[in-house]
Amino acid sequence: MKFRPLHDRVVVKRIDAEEKTAGGIIIPDSAKEKPSQGEILSVGPGGRDESGKLIPIDLAVGDRVLFGKWSGTEVKLDGQEVLIMKESDIMGVLTDLPSTKKKAA
Repeated sequence: MKFRPLHDRVVVKRIDAEEKTAGGIIIPDSAKEKPSQGEILSVGPGGRDESGKLIPIDLAVGDRVLFGKWSGTEVKLDGQEVLIMKESDIMGVLTDLPSTKKKAA
C-alpha cells in the first residue's frame, strides 16, 4: 500500500537504539526507551500560509532526524511500524554521521 502524507506531515521510521552501552553492557528490551531518531520515508507537499501560498517542507526522503519522545502518531503500514508527524515536531536533521566502515590499518 502506498501512503502520501498531506500538508506539512512526514512519515518517519524509527532507528533502533544501540543494544549495548559504551561500556559493553547489553540493554534488555524491557529497559530500552523508544528511540527519538528516525529516517524520513515520505514527505507531504508542505503547509500553506494565510494567503494560501504553499510553503515547502525543509526535509527530504532519507534524512535522519531527531524528534520529541512523544511526537507523532504510531501507525502500521505494510506491516512496518512508522510515525506520522508534523514537520514542526522534528527538532533537526542529523548530518555528518560517523562512518560505520573501519579504517585500514
